[in-house]
Order: sequence, then C-alpha cells, then structure tokens
Amino acid sequence: MQSHSDTSPSPKTSTAVSPGPRNGRVLAVDVFADALDEQIPPGEAVVDGDPTAGVSVLGEVGRVERVDGTGETLATAGASGGAEVGVWEMTAGTATDIEADEVFVVLSGRASLTFDDGETLELGPGVVVRLHEGERTTWAVHETIRKIYVTPAATQTTSTAPES
Repeated sequence: MQSHSDTSPSPKTSTAVSPGPRNGRVLAVDVFADALDEQIPPGEAVVDGDPTAGVSVLGEVGRVERVDGTGETLATAGASGGAEVGVWEMTAGTATDIEADEVFVVLSGRASLTFDDGETLELGPGVVVRLHEGERTTWAVHETIRKIYVTPAATQTTSTAPES
C-alpha cells in the first residue's frame, strides 16, 4: 500500500515520454516544437507577404466500413481509420484557401480567419474551430500559427467479392 507521502507515479502513470518508435499511443513527443514532415503551399493563393506552411500527419483514428447486403465491403475510410489527425503550421502572411471538412485547435500563434460570407474569427491558443468542406477562407496570420486538426481520412473503394 502506498503512503500519502509517496509521490512516485503509479505503474500506469507516465510523466515523460522518450523519443523513439511510436507505439500507437504517443503521436507526438512535443507538438509545440516538433519539426513538421512536409512543406506545403500555404493555401490556394498568397495574397500578402511570403508565408510558408508545413504539415505532419500524426495518425488516424477509428475505422469506418460500408458493407452492402451481401457482406461485400464497398468502401473503407483510411487504411487504418476514419479520421486523420495532424499538425499544421503557417508563418506570417495572408493566403486564401478552400477548406476540407475539419475541426482544429490552435496551439500557438495569432491569425484572423475570414470566410466568404464576411464572418471573421480571431484565432489564438485554445480556440477550437469547425470548418466545412468547400468553404472559401482567407488566413491572415499575424504570428506563426500552429494547430492540431482532425479531418476525415481519404476514402478508398475496395471490393472483397471474388472475381468471376
């Protein structure tokens, strides 16, 4: 039995994570500072400045399959899941974009996100936003912004029926 003065973590508690192979539980060791895997265009078109953007796909969650009445698999969302989770970052500048279906949480930085309908959101750490596929937006980044996003994984159409 542990005494109340014992401050050592229980066997199920982890207070630090070592870098190394991902075991499926730890998706990022330091989501605030980890380098991003891929440089991408900051949007559809740069409007002002010279912004850059990067992304790292951290993993996928859930598994979604659509099966017809015969048991044939018609579609599977993602190789291992139904939603992609990643980190995206954009440096200062302004760019337009056409959005994917997405929910994101701002980790750091500041930006104004303006939609074609005129609504403007002021983004900063802790703000959670829902984007809808096809929305046209303008990102005016004041301080490099970094977010964690969740978006549907790419759909792959497959068939499990034997070929005739």
